[in-house]
Amino acid sequence: METEQKITVHVRKDLLIRAQKASKAGISDTVRKGLELLAAHDAYEGLRRMRGKVKFSLDLAELRKDKR
Repeated sequence: METEQKITVHVRKDLLIRAQKASKAGISDTVRKGLELLAAHDAYEGLRRMRGKVKFSLDLAELRKDKR
């Protein structure tokens, strides 16, 4: 079971409103989602740096045959 920590955060009201509107969630869920995205930032950056550098030996047309 993951432990949780209760925190107090001071944010601009307009920022919180915009973030809640985007997440369609309450305050706690919105803050949690923002922290998760920030924590994942390094992984996303690593993937972006790899863009165009990974060669695949798969044939797209061959893969699409399964969908028919």
